[in-house]
Order: sequence, then structure tokens, then C-alpha cells
Amino acid sequence: MMNLRRLPSLPHWLLPSARLRIYVLYLWRHHRWPDLLTPRRFSELVQWRKLHDRDPMMPVLADKIAAKQQVEQKLGSHWMIPTCWSGRDLPDQPSWPYPFILKASHGCNQNIICHNPADWQMARKRSAKWLRKPYGLWLDEWAYRDIPRSYIVEPYLGADDIVPVDYKVYVFNGEAALIQVHLDRYSVHRWILFDRQWNQVSRLEDENFPSAPVHLARILDSAEKVAADFAFARIDFYEIAGEPKFGEVTFYPGSGLDPFEPRELDSTIGALWLAGLASHPLPRYHAGPWQPEAA
Repeated sequence: MMNLRRLPSLPHWLLPSARLRIYVLYLWRHHRWPDLLTPRRFSELVQWRKLHDRDPMMPVLADKIAAKQQVEQKLGSHWMIPTCWSGRDLPDQPSWPYPFILKASHGCNQNIICHNPADWQMARKRSAKWLRKPYGLWLDEWAYRDIPRSYIVEPYLGADDIVPVDYKVYVFNGEAALIQVHLDRYSVHRWILFDRQWNQVSRLEDENFPSAPVHLARILDSAEKVAADFAFARIDFYEIAGEPKFGEVTFYPGSGLDPFEPRELDSTIGALWLAGLASHPLPRYHAGPWQPEAA
């Protein structure tokens, strides 16, 4: 699966308009133009959100440090993965135990697992670029723009380089409807969608489907609590040693550029979002357009 966030960014002088960038990227990935005036597909609604939704709580919950504080108030401290350290200046040597994971607190898909001092020195070099410019700029993901750029370190909860399974819950107007599970993230990456009863929704032929988490009902209930104030949000969880843990909050899954299989799912899931908007109208927030020169 292509990681769009690691591709070179398009020159802003070539495509200075956010709307134009969205049209071009969407056409490239979905092989059709998006309808941004009357969006109906989930992928189109993600693009629409980029252009129009300026809810001030979105940057707070997209910030990995601030989100922990907010979610802990709703769910309790037992749902939280401990923070070993956070800040802008990485120390020469860590004062916390191995293994751990270094992340950018202001974006996603920026993380490095460290098992030993050699890993740490490599991580310090590779992660320096994470703080150089706002995350999500070229994909026009507004919520990340003004998050303070820094690092966060958490204990690594996987085994060796096998990341723990994360359960990505799609919540529409306060109701958890779908759970996305990613498989083999660092090799043959693919994902499957399940409904609340753990029935397969997306089309993927695979012999080793993941089983439902033991505490699926608790995870769904907690996702609804975290996402209660949004027409749509995706809330991610892990289940570690039989205990559910909060991961992060996402407002632009796949930046709306990952195709669905079957393709009809895009419209089916979009209808859930539209139903949420009908009863949860978008407030008239305004924070201005992207300012590329701020990078």
C-alpha cells in the first residue's frame, strides 16, 4: 500500500491553490474527479473537510500530547499508554528503558522503534526533518498546521519489529460503525474493514483474518465517547495483554486518497458521514486557508 505522506511534496508555486492540489491528487489516486460541491463519497468528504472544516478541537485531538490529556479526562488513566518523554530537543542518550518508540507529536506515520543505542542514534538523525515544517502541508490537512512541532516517546508495546494490532474505529455522529484493521504494516501492507459485529465489510482475500479484540464492546463505547462532538472521527486503539489502550485520533484517514474495495464502499461509508452532518451541521468556524510560505 502506497504511503502518500512519504512522497515528495508538490511544489506550491506549481499548484498554489489548495483546491487544485486536491483535484489533482484525487484524480491521480481515484482516476476520477472529486465532487467538492455536493460530495457523496467518503473520499470526497475527506477532501471537503480539508477545505471547509475548521473546528478548533481538531488540532487539539490531532496533537498526540494534547490528545492524551483530553482523552484521559473522558476515559480514565488506565486507557493511556505512558509517556516516557516529550520535547523538541532529543537528548544524546535516552534516560528511559529500551525498547521504545519515538514519534512526531504533530503528525502521523512519523515513528521509529528503538531497541538499542544504535537505533537511537539513527532515530535522532532521521527524525530531525520531522520538525522542519508543518505536517500535512502538501496534502492540505489543516488540523495539523499549527500543532506545536515536537517529539513524544512511549514504551514499545509490540514484539520485536511486529507492531501491535491497532483497531481504527470509524465513528459517525457519535455512533461507532466500522473497525479498520491493518495487517503486516511493514511488509505486505493491507487493511480490512469490519462492522460492529465483526463481519467483514471490505473485499480482501486473506487466510488469516484478525480476530475481534476481547474488549470490542468497550473499545466501541470508548470511541463514541471520544468522538461524540464530531460528525466523523476515527479513534484508534490497541489491545495490549488483554487490556485496551487509546492510540490516537484521526480526521483525514488515508487523506481520503486510499481506494476502497469494493469501490461501492466509498459511497456507502460516505452516506454514514452525510447522515451525521444532517443532524450535526458544520459550525461556521474560520481559520483561513493554508499559508505555504509558513513552511
